[in-house]
Amino acid sequence: MTEKQWHECLGELVRDYIRSPELEFYFSIKMNKPRAAVMVKQQSLFVRHRRDCWAHVSANCPVLGVKQRILEHEYEEIIRDDFSDYGHLHLIIRQGKSVGLEPEEIIRAEPLPETLATLYAWSWMTSEMPWTESLAGMTITEWCNDDRLLGDLGGGQSTRMAKKWMEDMGFSWKEIPNLQAHSRADEKHSDMFLPFLAEYATGNKEAPAIQAARDSLAFNAMYRKGIALAQEKIPL
Repeated sequence: MTEKQWHECLGELVRDYIRSPELEFYFSIKMNKPRAAVMVKQQSLFVRHRRDCWAHVSANCPVLGVKQRILEHEYEEIIRDDFSDYGHLHLIIRQGKSVGLEPEEIIRAEPLPETLATLYAWSWMTSEMPWTESLAGMTITEWCNDDRLLGDLGGGQSTRMAKKWMEDMGFSWKEIPNLQAHSRADEKHSDMFLPFLAEYATGNKEAPAIQAARDSLAFNAMYRKGIALAQEKIPL
């Protein structure tokens, strides 16, 4: 497939994902601070785990251009970008303060069963599968925040959740820095690896890469459903 065809293919997968029953459930939960705190803690685990996963993709990939692009991506996530001088985990810690969480509570968060299963799945995908497949599986999760692709469906994950935090709890953008950043940063990250999929996920590598992207979205849906189930148990 060409780069444009990859964009269309992955875009349709993400649009199906955002309309899935799991995501409808995830966005249906009315927010209060204790419920929001569940999301913040699980998101901190997600964000830290992705650093390992991207490192696995890089280690398994012999293409210098891909490694360079991963380093560019990870510099913005871990070190500095337009949204933070301290990396994106710092954004989560700042957002956690808005719902009454201390930094230590976020750093020492325990994974929900669904979170743990998802993190194991992504670890296996990125360390054991061919790099073209793991690259597709990792990059497509960035697309879940892309408002350009999902604007007519209410926006990407971060934009939609930001609206919930503002509507349900009266927060401002300043109080939700992680959601604000990812409603914008992942538009850039969505596009970063398309040229490499078009060049290297070809022939008999194409279908497995598409399946890996589909599987990764299924993992993401399970992770979001687990958060919603835990939140639902907390009284309003």
